[in-house]
Amino acid sequence: MESLRELFKIGVGPSSSHTMGPQRAARVILKYYPNASRFHVDLHGSLALTGKGHLTDYIIEKTFAPIPVTFSFHADELPQHPNGMIVHVFDESENEIKEIEIYSVGGGSICFKGESLEEPPKVYKHNTMQEILEYVHENGISLYEYILENEDENFESYLYDVLEAMFRSVKSGLKKEGTIHGRLQLKRVAKSMYQQAKNTRFASERLFVASYAYAVAEENADGGEVVTAPTCGASGIMPAVLYYCYKQLKIEKKDLVQALAVGGLFGNVVKTNATISGADGGCQAEVGTACAMAAATMAWVYELNNSLIEYAAEMGLEHNLGLTCDPVGGYVQIPCIERNAVAALRAIDCAFLSKHLGKIRKNRVSFDMIVNTMNYTGKKIAVELKEKTGA
Repeated sequence: MESLRELFKIGVGPSSSHTMGPQRAARVILKYYPNASRFHVDLHGSLALTGKGHLTDYIIEKTFAPIPVTFSFHADELPQHPNGMIVHVFDESENEIKEIEIYSVGGGSICFKGESLEEPPKVYKHNTMQEILEYVHENGISLYEYILENEDENFESYLYDVLEAMFRSVKSGLKKEGTIHGRLQLKRVAKSMYQQAKNTRFASERLFVASYAYAVAEENADGGEVVTAPTCGASGIMPAVLYYCYKQLKIEKKDLVQALAVGGLFGNVVKTNATISGADGGCQAEVGTACAMAAATMAWVYELNNSLIEYAAEMGLEHNLGLTCDPVGGYVQIPCIERNAVAALRAIDCAFLSKHLGKIRKNRVSFDMIVNTMNYTGKKIAVELKEKTGA
């Protein structure tokens, strides 16, 4: 499996392919041409077809500012990848001084014309959860120790960066009001939900969790900073559970980074053996995987054993099977934002049930089994019920 760095990426929403990648590309170009008088960007293929809905043009314009930029949208794909664009750089005399062909190849990664679309290196020895659980049992180590054994020496520091980015997105979303970018003109509600939670006597903790998930999902939909966990469309679920653990349960950050990593490990198994793409597997691949990750995270906080952590994660994915991905207007807003809150609450419920059901009977469905089932189910979902662009 790849490093968890490839799963947890800090960037801007609402799409790792359509905003994170193009933003990174614009930053690279701006670094080499800071004195350009203007830019013109030809968006091709998927970047053109859903660029408005996914804020591709918005994030490029914002990154290049104050240098002006204009856009053209072309349905045809460039040779190397469906998510391609050509950036034209102009000087003060309106001479084109450079033409740059660049691709957003998924997960926030980019490559320039002629570069190889090589996959990130594999750093983990195992690919399935069964293999991992057997290894940690045989060697007498925890899941977190297993992760550190495979990642680089700076990985723990990276986890703190990821956790802080998640918390920033929660806090930022809780402060904002108004409407989200796009023709849906969807009203932000996280701040109001949070105020209700503070003034509610019953079930306030659940309302806090929901408000945290809404806060991040609204930030994502509006082009704010988020962490893919495992995708932008499902980026509110893990932060909601982690922030709840931090604020309401008073769990220290040093413990939360461990929980974050363990949750990520389950997401990595899904990514390796199935898919985390809404375009390939429907929303079950995004929100379902995030729910499983957050359930494992919560189970780690509960200090459950490995078998019960697996049970919680399995339950989180199992009860999202068949979830389609066909957002209204192509925006990552309806029902996406609401689903983040539902999945965050479900993740906590899964860990809770695992904690108590595990005392009564052994779970008969392994995490690997449900990953394979999700993958099979995704192939059976009608193409018109799967997000067309990949998040």
